[in-house]
Amino acid sequence: MVNLDSLIPHLPVWILVLFRLTGLFMYAPLFGGLVIPARVKIFLAAGLSFCIYPMLLTPGTASADHLVPVINEGLSLWSLASVISAELGIGLIIGYGSSLPLIALQWAGRSISQQLGLGIAEVFNPGEEQGRMLSQLFFLLALAGFVSLNGHLILFSTLIETFQNIPLGGFGVDQHAINLIVGLLTSMLHVALRIAAPLFCLIFLETIVTGFLMRTVPQMNILSIGFAIKILLGIGLLMVAIGTQTSVLVEIWFSTFANLSQFFSPGSLPSVGMW
Repeated sequence: MVNLDSLIPHLPVWILVLFRLTGLFMYAPLFGGLVIPARVKIFLAAGLSFCIYPMLLTPGTASADHLVPVINEGLSLWSLASVISAELGIGLIIGYGSSLPLIALQWAGRSISQQLGLGIAEVFNPGEEQGRMLSQLFFLLALAGFVSLNGHLILFSTLIETFQNIPLGGFGVDQHAINLIVGLLTSMLHVALRIAAPLFCLIFLETIVTGFLMRTVPQMNILSIGFAIKILLGIGLLMVAIGTQTSVLVEIWFSTFANLSQFFSPGSLPSVGMW
């Protein structure tokens, strides 16, 4: 008969590791989407926790120094809920922060669709979300860039490093975390404007030109061809500017990864004991 009594002290600490991973699978790109079933996410998080937990107990590492006293002394049942919330928050911050560039590209695609007049598709198909075509296109391009840059590996590396820098139960949401989220949201808006601004300027100039033609050549029915011209100009500009947009996307990905890694680096975040 197998004796499992020696594993019982490890169970509460392993649960905390599992919840830190679970937060990442809720919002992270590629893993937080609805395409992956929830059951698969649970099995992935559990499997990774079984792989990561023995690594944290390696003698001489900072994580082992944090975990061994907890394993020996145990956890208080009253503090377990707050500690689980803190561990879940670490994964959520990394996952949500890394998904903001995708949200920025979707917002830019929706804005471009509205300016090009592609929202007319909603009239013919009311069940179709307005601006879905370009928004989905930008989202897939951003997701492909995320995978090509090994973003999924960087996210897992950042999360594993948090075990070395922040002990289990040693994280608290304070002004530093709020500043990080606000900074990432500001960067998201900045990127969306950088992607959509060239087309906004083109549409503005096209509107001025068509208005001038309507005044000077009233016999010409500009409205009948104005929408087609606007769409052709917009698509042409998107094809020409795809290289610049790709460089902007790569820049924001690396900036996001750097900000998340720096936030959880030693000395940048004060620990808050929760035992």
